[in-house]
Amino acid sequence: MLRARQILVRTIALALSAAALGCGQRGPLYLPTEPAAAQRATLPETLNPAASRATAPAAPSSVPASSSLP
Repeated sequence: MLRARQILVRTIALALSAAALGCGQRGPLYLPTEPAAAQRATLPETLNPAASRATAPAAPSSVPASSSLP
């Protein structure tokens, strides 16, 4: 019984200290608007990359379709 009480007290102390210290994230949240941010993955793309590739529009080709290769 003593061991269970000791574990419970340590768990509560750890939870309280973690709640008091916080996560360390500071400042307001914002959505980045710089051009480099446009190429980053969004949360749904990160969680399920296969589904985002299936619904994403095809990237434009750098070679025009009317040109013929020798």
